[in-house]
Amino acid sequence: MTPEERAFVKAHHPDRGGDPEAFVAGLAALRARAEPADAPPPDPRFDRPVEFVATPPLPVRIVIAAIRTARRRARSRLSEDQEDQEHS
Repeated sequence: MTPEERAFVKAHHPDRGGDPEAFVAGLAALRARAEPADAPPPDPRFDRPVEFVATPPLPVRIVIAAIRTARRRARSRLSEDQEDQEHS
């Protein structure tokens, strides 16, 4: 939101006593003026509905955490071994 849009909303918002129809029309005009005519089309990936993914059950989360911990420790051991070889 541009500073011009923010000032318009602050002055004309219906919750602050402004006319709702004039507010919608003015905001649409500001946004139309802000978008260049040669703007790329909107990304179609964002036109889809939001999907909520269920949280996995506790045993699955524990296994995932154990795998991530093991990988993290293996990486840190590898980097320690490389440092030891550099100093030798």
